[in-house]
Amino acid sequence: MRRPGVYSHSPRTLPPAADEAAERAGAPASPEAVGAGPALQAAPAKKTGWQPGRRSFAMLVVLSAALVTGAALWVPRPGAKALTQKDIDAAVLRTLQTTTLPSPAAKAADIIRPSVVRVVSYGEEKNTPEAKIQKRGRNLAKGKPPEAPSDGGTPGEVERGVGTGVVIVDKGVILTNLHVVAGADKIKVTFFDGLEAVATITGVQPENDLAVLQAQKIPDDLIPATMRSTADLRPGDQVAAVGFPFGIGPSVSAGVVSGLKRSFRSPEGKQELGNLIQFDAAANPGNSGGPLINMDGEVLGIVTAILNPTQQRTFIGIGFAVPIENAASAAGSPPF
Repeated sequence: MRRPGVYSHSPRTLPPAADEAAERAGAPASPEAVGAGPALQAAPAKKTGWQPGRRSFAMLVVLSAALVTGAALWVPRPGAKALTQKDIDAAVLRTLQTTTLPSPAAKAADIIRPSVVRVVSYGEEKNTPEAKIQKRGRNLAKGKPPEAPSDGGTPGEVERGVGTGVVIVDKGVILTNLHVVAGADKIKVTFFDGLEAVATITGVQPENDLAVLQAQKIPDDLIPATMRSTADLRPGDQVAAVGFPFGIGPSVSAGVVSGLKRSFRSPEGKQELGNLIQFDAAANPGNSGGPLINMDGEVLGIVTAILNPTQQRTFIGIGFAVPIENAASAAGSPPF
């Protein structure tokens, strides 16, 4: 459908083209003739932008929407409860309550514990200071007088030394210190599940005070320890020592690496060990041969000695461990 023309009521005159058209039609193109009737105008150009009327209408719509929203917010919701001081206090208490997480040392100990064994040597009772201290400690732990005779493994056997070992191969290969088992007539190991087995020495590394044992009987689900290179070990790194101090255990003590590449000479002056890890986790007679681990439960070294300027042979804050690289080589494992 054809739309009607748009007319303007403003008193505007025709352009010169309109006068020429009027002359060709024979009609005068005077102002009077033009004014005789309404002038036909072209439709005005469509304006862009807001028209005043439309802008007012839009503002009215926005204002109405804002008023409706504000009114909705002011409407009280059914069932709403005003907060009291008691509610605030309870919320604060819930926020402050936290679940205590296990310490890193506890998690590391859980990982290594199935791989730690108790090592007992039997034979002629030693008369060395360390043997005497170990015997007193074992007797006290069992509720006996310190100087009571040592227990025997079988008739005619005397328990003369207690130490620790760590399983490094699931076939029953165990690392320990040589001084724990040297000269023993019989060696027994006790696994995590309580299984006892006789063990034999299959390798030694005297320069690092290390011995390798092979258990004659092993648990079905024996778990070997994971060994970790000490190449990136630094003073201040957290470590833990796991073992059987004075036969009690497995016991766990935590500390840090105090230094690297340390040297230690035995009190008797018979042997000097080098390239040792110094640590301050508590270690006592019976910890010898046990693992020094990081917080991931990985073995960094084998606890070997403690330094005490007196003859007490008890811990005063300085322990030493042979790096696991040396220990692994004693067992024939490839270096890292």
